[in-house]
Amino acid sequence: MRVLLLGANGYLGRFVADRLLADPAVQLTALGRGDDADVRFDLATGSPGALTRFLNAVHPGVVINCAGATRGGARELARHNTVAVATVCESLRRSGCGARLVQVGCSSEYGPSQPGSSTAEDAVPRPGGPYGVSKLAATELVLGSGLDAIVLRVFSPVGPGTPAGSPLGRLAEAMRRAMQSGDNELKLTGLGVQRDFVDVRDIARAVHAASLSAAQGAVNIGTGRAVRLRDAATLLARVAGFGGALHELDDPHLGSPPAYPYPDGCGSWQQADVRTARDRLGWRPRIALEESLADIWMEAACRI
Repeated sequence: MRVLLLGANGYLGRFVADRLLADPAVQLTALGRGDDADVRFDLATGSPGALTRFLNAVHPGVVINCAGATRGGARELARHNTVAVATVCESLRRSGCGARLVQVGCSSEYGPSQPGSSTAEDAVPRPGGPYGVSKLAATELVLGSGLDAIVLRVFSPVGPGTPAGSPLGRLAEAMRRAMQSGDNELKLTGLGVQRDFVDVRDIARAVHAASLSAAQGAVNIGTGRAVRLRDAATLLARVAGFGGALHELDDPHLGSPPAYPYPDGCGSWQQADVRTARDRLGWRPRIALEESLADIWMEAACRI
């Protein structure tokens, strides 16, 4: 099976590439902006015609899009997350390769949800910021393209490679510095936020499964269990051997607004309904949060 992977150098794309390379039946070609891509191409600025010519030459059976941007202004997010996907869809329509498209979306497309609820794929999307809007627009383009396509709405990725600027990455770095300096207290904010954390290696397995399946439409990829960031911090401290206190600066008794460390526009709660992934992809998460956090800590502890 010939697979064209877009965004192989990104956080999720690296693990998807590893998963695909481990499959002897897959012939992988990586397309991207980096020097280590097999073919250099910028989806945000490249023309559909140029990408169509490449598709016709390579003739992939599956195109997987992990490319995109998570930070930046509305214009930049729209260019990398929406315009780029429009280019992919138009190129696939023009091409005669008939490739299946696996688009990696995100839970930010849903926006805030009711605490205690599980968000299913038929929920009405109400993204709470420009990132979610740009990703939702991409999903609508894919699902309305008429292509053989599936969109994986990934919830909160965690595990090795977690960006140092992410909430869990910053928490691990703060813990490392506290242990290095001998501090016995960490002052933190936003620990009341609850997210559905799913390991990046499990996400890669889901992408692989989606590329082999006939399922179409949107499919949630998560664990089906929301975890309070406070509990994740406690678990990380145990994994790291940090014996100090985690002191929360948020005090609801003072009437201060809640702090949301995740800039995803999803408020205080997100939890996936993952029945569709189980039923249509045969996929379930395998990696426990403790293992994911141990990998984050290992990388933070080795950082100089």
